[in-house]
Amino acid sequence: MREEFKKFVLRGNLIDLAVGFILGSAFSAIVSSLVNDIVMPPIGLLLGRVDFSNLFINLSGTPYPSLAAAKAAGAPTINYGVFITTVVHFFIIAVVLFLFVRQVNRWTAHPTAPAEPTTKTCPYCYETIPRPATRCPHCTSVLTPTEP
Repeated sequence: MREEFKKFVLRGNLIDLAVGFILGSAFSAIVSSLVNDIVMPPIGLLLGRVDFSNLFINLSGTPYPSLAAAKAAGAPTINYGVFITTVVHFFIIAVVLFLFVRQVNRWTAHPTAPAEPTTKTCPYCYETIPRPATRCPHCTSVLTPTEP
C-alpha cells in the first residue's frame, strides 16, 4: 500500500495539479489587487465617488459610518459592495481562464484528415447504401467494386 501511495503521489498528474493550484492562488492574489486597486476605484469615481468596499445595508437599525465600524460593533450587515467587487473579480478570472484554455486548445489541436465516407449511392436507384455493399438492398442491382 505504501508503494502504491508513493506511485500515486509522484505521478505527473498530481504534481501538475499542485503546480496549477499554487499558480492559481498567486494569480488570484494578482487579480484581487487588480480589481481592488485598479478597476474598482475608477468605476467608483464614475459613479459619483462611491467606495464599493463601504457599501452595505445595516440590519441592526443603529447607524454606523462605515462597514468596518459596523463589523467592529458586531452589527448584522448585507455587504453588497464587497459582493460586487467579488463578482468583478470572478469575471476577470473567468475571462482570463477562458482565453488561456482557448489558446492551449489551439496549440494542442491536431488537424484531422477528412473521414472516409462510409456510404455510397446506388447508380440505379440512387438510394444510400453502405460502401462495401456488392448488391443494392433497395433495387437488388449487382454493383461492381469500382462503382461509387
